[in-house]
Amino acid sequence: MDTKDFSEVTRVQRRLLLAYENDFSKHAPTAVIPKIHHIWSSIPSQLAKENKKFVYGLAKEGARAREYEDALLWLKDSGMVRRVGLVSGGRLPLKAYEDLKAFKIYFLDVGLLRTMCEVEDKIILDSVAVFKEFMGALTEQFVLQELQAAQIAANIYYWSEGAASEVDFIFSYNNRIIPVEAKAGLIVHAQSLKVFCRKYAPETAIRTSLKDFRREEYLINLPLYQIWNIKQVLDDDI
Repeated sequence: MDTKDFSEVTRVQRRLLLAYENDFSKHAPTAVIPKIHHIWSSIPSQLAKENKKFVYGLAKEGARAREYEDALLWLKDSGMVRRVGLVSGGRLPLKAYEDLKAFKIYFLDVGLLRTMCEVEDKIILDSVAVFKEFMGALTEQFVLQELQAAQIAANIYYWSEGAASEVDFIFSYNNRIIPVEAKAGLIVHAQSLKVFCRKYAPETAIRTSLKDFRREEYLINLPLYQIWNIKQVLDDDI
């Protein structure tokens, strides 16, 4: 704020990332430290995939869950990563439909993710380009952070039905199922959200993008900058 210099922001973020990595060696069990570094370094490539389901083999070739789940749990419990589990159904209670073997891992902060992925400073000055870079991963990261900061639900999941349909986030709020589709930019086709709504008929569905606020036949288009206010939007929709 003082310098108006985004390159200085990047320098600070790099120092933070280095400090976190140094802390792995200070606080984690010795046997787990190398595995923590492998998982931590793999996050950009995990999120770069079209299917962002976490794959242990991307952390290290040949890695398996039983060998690396303790390192991933350490990162999650320390607040360094955010876990979003898969549910196969869109009814209450969502926990009953959770697939414990499938999940996505997001970073702790969208700004640090941007720096870790070496997205250039100038990109964040472009209100459209910032959400187009990195295959929409920055958008999903931002939306997840806002949902969690709003304390909208104890758990946030994603929904998938095979390879054809996937909704980015889904949670329960005031005894309602709320699916959320996060879209980068102004292109807002959300076929998977339509599939979900036809199958489970939620009272409210959210699509968030750079488009203005509006209500459509089966959903609310909520601007990305208004995600922080999602509780009020949902309460008003009752």
